[in-house]
Amino acid sequence: MKVKHLARLSRRAWGLSFLCLAFVLLVALAACGGDEDGSPTGTAVATGSPEAQVCGPEARQATLSPEASPGITDTEILLGGEVILSGTNGAVYATLPGATKAYFEYINDTEGGVCGRKIVYKYEDNNDEGSRGLEVARKLVEQDKVFAMLGSLSELSHPATWEYLNNNGVPDLLVSAGGARFGADPCGHPWTIQMIPSYTIDGVFLGQYISEYHPGKTVAVLWENDTIGQDGFAGLKKGLDPSKNEIVADESYEYTAISISSEVANLARSNAGVLVIHSNLGFIGQAVQAADRLGWHPQLVGPYTVSDDLIFQFVDPKLIEGMVSTNDNKPSGDKTDPAVAQHIEIMRDYHGPSATNFTIYAQILAELAVEILSRSCDNLTREGVMEAAESIQDWHSDLTLDGVNFSFSPTDHVAYQSSRYLQVKVDENGKGSWEYFGELRQFQGQIE
Repeated sequence: MKVKHLARLSRRAWGLSFLCLAFVLLVALAACGGDEDGSPTGTAVATGSPEAQVCGPEARQATLSPEASPGITDTEILLGGEVILSGTNGAVYATLPGATKAYFEYINDTEGGVCGRKIVYKYEDNNDEGSRGLEVARKLVEQDKVFAMLGSLSELSHPATWEYLNNNGVPDLLVSAGGARFGADPCGHPWTIQMIPSYTIDGVFLGQYISEYHPGKTVAVLWENDTIGQDGFAGLKKGLDPSKNEIVADESYEYTAISISSEVANLARSNAGVLVIHSNLGFIGQAVQAADRLGWHPQLVGPYTVSDDLIFQFVDPKLIEGMVSTNDNKPSGDKTDPAVAQHIEIMRDYHGPSATNFTIYAQILAELAVEILSRSCDNLTREGVMEAAESIQDWHSDLTLDGVNFSFSPTDHVAYQSSRYLQVKVDENGKGSWEYFGELRQFQGQIE
């Protein structure tokens, strides 16, 4: 099964550059095991050979809802989402469902919706908490009677929601949570499709970058003890070529930590030539500043959740000049690109948030949702929409980079599976920006 890499933002700050691209995002939960050295192994991304499993329509048969088409009327399609609207991350994360809703309003206005019906997107605050997320999902499904859940967002709340929706035959479409688990088991959780890149696959790409561009340098790793850190570190170890680079130190911290200065100090003693930070935006800024105070200036590498200009609000661009991350989408600042210019207009004209890398991602999600719904017009049922999603092959948005295409099947439920590197550049006025370099990379294979 193919898996994809890409979102989560700062639990403390950011508030998400994808604003962190996500851009992103999300704290989390992660119940992963450990290697003998005590570092995380990450989440398995495949569970046996597809040939030996029951997948697709057959796998969903046992959990088909008695109500095949709730939320569908002659005039409307009602979709729901449990998302982060409040708390530390609320200001940033709320931009994602807000941008998705703005795009739906644009489609309703200019095309009359989809399947002759207006799209209504009703989302509620999960407070980035597991119990609250499940409560919100149950309300949307059982009381509001949504047709499907779309773009649900939170590493902490979605695991419980994920199980509930799959047990009750409710489409869990285009999830904006980066834990590898959400796309790793399409046969065991056949109602879920993951949108945002997997932190594990992102870690693989970052490891490959280090071995290709910095062979011979030792590596230190700072990782948050949640999904972004555990899955990201697991991927990093798989992507590194051990004949070229050695991990000489790693330190973890809890997302509730106030300071990570001691962890950075421990890593600095290794004098590693590369520092990989699997963290949210706020802690990345804190780590870079702590390393600078110690006089330690390694090559910096971070997850896709930092590759947005928002990071420059957390740290002086000069301190992170040359930092490398990943992304798949056109930057929101490229107003000369027709698709980006149109996105900015849509956000402005349909009461969306200000355009950022996060809103770019959120519109791509909405565009893909419209494509899926349009393919199910002749069978506008919950099973019909899942079969429509699984029929998607090489679908492309004008807001993604050339070569970034999405495909699904009964054994492949992850959207993003490619990446391109970006690096921080600083101009003569001290202003920072991210610039793409290198070729687009496609992930192939499995992570067991």
